[in-house]
Amino acid sequence: MSSQVQIPKTMKAIQADKTGGPEVNVLREIPVPQPKDNEVLIKVQWTGVNYIDIYFRTGLYPKPSYPYTIGQDAVGTIVSLPPASSSSSNPSLKIGQKVYTTAGNAFAEYLVAPVDRVAVLPDDLKPEDAKDGVSMATQGLTALYLVKESYAIRKGDWVLVRAAAGGVGLILTQVTFGSSFNNASLHQDRFGLRLAKHLGANVIGTVSSSQKAEIVTQNGVDHVLLTTAPSEENVKKVLELTGGQGVHAVYDSVGKDTWDEDFEVVRRKGTVVSYGNASGAVPAFTLAKLTPKAVKITRPTLFAIVNTQQEWTEYTDELTDLTRNGVTKYAVHKVYDFTEEGVRQAQVDIEGRGTSGKLLIHVSD
Repeated sequence: MSSQVQIPKTMKAIQADKTGGPEVNVLREIPVPQPKDNEVLIKVQWTGVNYIDIYFRTGLYPKPSYPYTIGQDAVGTIVSLPPASSSSSNPSLKIGQKVYTTAGNAFAEYLVAPVDRVAVLPDDLKPEDAKDGVSMATQGLTALYLVKESYAIRKGDWVLVRAAAGGVGLILTQVTFGSSFNNASLHQDRFGLRLAKHLGANVIGTVSSSQKAEIVTQNGVDHVLLTTAPSEENVKKVLELTGGQGVHAVYDSVGKDTWDEDFEVVRRKGTVVSYGNASGAVPAFTLAKLTPKAVKITRPTLFAIVNTQQEWTEYTDELTDLTRNGVTKYAVHKVYDFTEEGVRQAQVDIEGRGTSGKLLIHVSD
């Protein structure tokens, strides 16, 4: 392992030895990982909480072995590069660069990442805004693939965004429908996405409080529904807004609690995009459930959509453009300490579904 930086032999990391509640997250001293020939070593500065962390911790998504280091995304500095012959797929990487990654094992002082899962942060990003790279990683890329591939929005479409004040929800409404799209320089066909075609989409967002309703309205949501209202009232409102037709697409990160309602509010030949399980996994269903309206269902994940080096480059370049031009802005709910107590509380908070924006962990300066 070649390096121009002094690298310690051990580091602090948050690991889990078993499934369970937030208490299974333990801070311990472990060896600094040794990168393979196609990997870089990154000194982590920021990481963040994602719902998938909860799915792994509870066993909804099984882990093949224990213990494991938790966390999905991180911002940090490259401290070691692979041999030149192994890094040719991403030749822009240099020691000392600030980067973000979705390589996992992120709640640690150091992590290794494949060269094809590392993106350089924009040079003109302010140093104090480097934490935005954590939001760009899992949540920003998720929002982008949702509007590019899971259901590509067309002008005039009606869409329903569940949990519109959440981390992905806030970015999703900005990327797809925000008033910031008046910037003419962005109205180009980059990597198959014509941003101009999203202007004029009609957005309905669901949130859990009046405070969140105000937040999502500022982020481009046209009509806000409170989840505290009875389901039948919200269904009636969606149908009234859409002239009795229902929405063209539902973007649903909630899961079990909203699954049946999705089929009531989606229109004939519409699409239900199920990309999360905040309330639990959706129940098993038969294909006959799709028949009455010829509904399309998709269950995307980041690693299935943004999988190849070409896809990673296209998506991260696109997201960098949106960020540099101010189209996407990243909200932070709270910054937590890199301690057992801090990480456990962050998971309690996100599971409580009262947060808005990204929950960050400050690992190092």
